[in-house]
Amino acid sequence: MFPYARFSRFVLLRPCQALQQWQTCGIASNSKREGDISDSFTSLSLPGKSTPLPDRFRQRKLDLVGGREDAIIASWERLLPVLRRENDIVAERGSSIVPEIRFRNLHDDLEAKKTEIRQRGAAIIRGVIPQDEARAYKFQIEEYVRQNPQTRGFPPENPQVIELYWSLSQLRARTHPSMLKAQRTLMTSLWHSSNPDTPISLQTPLSYADRLRIRQPGDAQFSLGPHADGGSVERWEAEGYGRGGVYDAVFRGEWEAYDPWEAAGRVDAVTDLYGGLGSCSMFRMFQGWLSMSTTGPGEGTLLVNPLVKESTVYSLLRPFFRPVRSAAELGDAERFLDVDNWEFTAGDKMTSELQGATPGHGQEFPEGLHPHLELDKTMVHLPKVDPGDYVVWHCDAIHAVDRRHGGTSDASVLYIPVCPTTEASARYVARQRDAFLAGTPPSDFPGGTGEAGHLERPTVEHLAQSAPEGVQSLGLAKVSTYRGDSVGGKEAVRRANHVLGF
Repeated sequence: MFPYARFSRFVLLRPCQALQQWQTCGIASNSKREGDISDSFTSLSLPGKSTPLPDRFRQRKLDLVGGREDAIIASWERLLPVLRRENDIVAERGSSIVPEIRFRNLHDDLEAKKTEIRQRGAAIIRGVIPQDEARAYKFQIEEYVRQNPQTRGFPPENPQVIELYWSLSQLRARTHPSMLKAQRTLMTSLWHSSNPDTPISLQTPLSYADRLRIRQPGDAQFSLGPHADGGSVERWEAEGYGRGGVYDAVFRGEWEAYDPWEAAGRVDAVTDLYGGLGSCSMFRMFQGWLSMSTTGPGEGTLLVNPLVKESTVYSLLRPFFRPVRSAAELGDAERFLDVDNWEFTAGDKMTSELQGATPGHGQEFPEGLHPHLELDKTMVHLPKVDPGDYVVWHCDAIHAVDRRHGGTSDASVLYIPVCPTTEASARYVARQRDAFLAGTPPSDFPGGTGEAGHLERPTVEHLAQSAPEGVQSLGLAKVSTYRGDSVGGKEAVRRANHVLGF
């Protein structure tokens, strides 16, 4: 019998007052087909295929810049020389450009490197979880998979990214007090809301269940090139990011005024309009992963483009410009990138193309489509990471994985993003909670039975010893408010608790 008394300090789910009710009240409703991580990206699921976007995207592009054409052109002309200068700095510094901070000195290190992290859009927090504990996570997962050989993954014949969401290791890592402390500190130190009444709490992380990766030496199939999470075409759509005006400054021709760390507009933004298999519908301030192995550059690790503001602005403006002459015609790559070789595509010249964006898939940056980003030299490897290190990158940051794992041991991580409390995110957590109770994949991800029949699958009983904050982050207990939270933050928690049934 579930040791309910040990949860007496929590207020549990509204219909569930005993274990029997906990086990029957969560009926997950993920109607998506089965799949894997390749379904999130056209480069993995539909390589070499490209379908033109409908004409409504051409009209949307015309609407975005109508009456502001001169301002957009001037903005583009200011951006390109900045990119060229910053690209050279990134290429010169390489991996050393990624900021590193120590968990044992978290607050002071974050304060000291705040400006640098905001510019780079990525960071490594060393030692969030003790090394032996983080290593043990991997061994426990491998045993869980051994007991359940039906576990799916990508590629199917030799899985490197595994379709698991509810292993005990994942639950422990997501709800670990140190993980939640790191997430709260990242949100409160780096993000802000210009309107204190905006209903978002940076003090209360919510948990987002994601997959894991155990990539073996020599693997070249999980070869995911430069991409950005959080949707693709939604960045230009009125009912996507347009709902919160996230990129309004860019489309006014005032790109310098765009603040990637302003949270207010993102509360109402919709990042998944098409129900893709892996298109995130929750506000992830940072994508992130916890390392379970020692992994260095070229050993199956992450690469990032450490220019989060400039690269985002460029990707948003790129669909409005085209080259006058190709690099082959000019015979000079530098001249090809010159501002004089790029023309604005207003009026009859406008097309529906949004380079690398496909409905229901992540935003990708295939070779040649975003030439001024010079991704061949600005995608830098992370420095070496050890078990227990936590890697985070801004939700708009361009990132990739090594095309080939050239190391001698596995490159293993748990995907754990950083999510604030909002009403919309609480709605997702409520659905995710049902999936946990049923053992099925969360509703953002491919469907199927998932882990419903897995041996040794964790249940609510396994959380009996978890810290209150960890249980709250899963939607299994009432979310607490914190001293110093804004008026909007407290309202966000109130709304979240209502949605969650408390």
